[in-house]
Amino acid sequence: MQTPIDIGQEILEALDAGRPVVALESTIIAHGMPWPRNMETALEVEHIVRENGAMPATVAVMDGRCKVGLDVYSIERLAREENVWKVSLRDLPYVLARKFPGATTVAATMRIASMAGIRVFVTGGIGGVHRDATRTMDVSADLTEMSKTPMAVVSAGIKSILDIGLTLEYMETLGIPVVTVGQDEFPSFYSSKSGFASPLRMDELQEVADMMQAKWTLGLEGAVLVANPVPPEYEVPYERMEVFIREALDAAERNHVKGKETTPFLLRHIAEHTKGESLESNIALVKNNAVTGAQLAVLFSKASKL
Repeated sequence: MQTPIDIGQEILEALDAGRPVVALESTIIAHGMPWPRNMETALEVEHIVRENGAMPATVAVMDGRCKVGLDVYSIERLAREENVWKVSLRDLPYVLARKFPGATTVAATMRIASMAGIRVFVTGGIGGVHRDATRTMDVSADLTEMSKTPMAVVSAGIKSILDIGLTLEYMETLGIPVVTVGQDEFPSFYSSKSGFASPLRMDELQEVADMMQAKWTLGLEGAVLVANPVPPEYEVPYERMEVFIREALDAAERNHVKGKETTPFLLRHIAEHTKGESLESNIALVKNNAVTGAQLAVLFSKASKL
């Protein structure tokens, strides 16, 4: 049976030639930002990846097919439509079978991009262990996917609405290397600080590319999380953001928000109550990750040819 995956021609040619390609998720387009900032940001991020020497490959599900590389029309469709599914691995077969439009989470993007042969993925922040996980058992599929799929995941850390400490512990259990670029403290999405030490630190992206090569040459499964702190001029202090996060969590509890609707609800609530400050930080960190991810893809591509 033929795999239902369509790879853009430019991306296919780049992969066949061994040139660097960077996967991009689509949840941030459909569920992470309001119109028209979502589309503007998606196009700007693709442009940044190209400027830094790599080919962007935004991943989504459309018309019963997994798409690796979207045209402007498809990006606009995700950005504008209201009934776009938030697709994690659990949902992927259902959304494909029903031919619904779907924006892929970290986990689904990784799986589809890996099937295409892509090894570097840029996102905003990864999912993890939720703050009340001891009661709800709510742990993101992002983590189990990262334990299996060979991918460098460039993010601004773990989303600060989650339990960062427990997520780091669980990633150690899963054997996922966590390296922070340029600092000893692990970042927390909106802030460069979290109160937790980073398990590993590297100051040069060449070192990260070498670590990726070493991990997968050994036959070790899974991803490498590359934590890339938000630029200082755009960060929201951790202590200040924590106040808004707790208010958002309380609001989610009062409104009985659960499951995959939780993260979009919390991000919207925080954006509204920070008067857009968190949105601007989110956009800045995604763009910053795109620069780092593209540069890392270039270095890894060169190392892979040696």
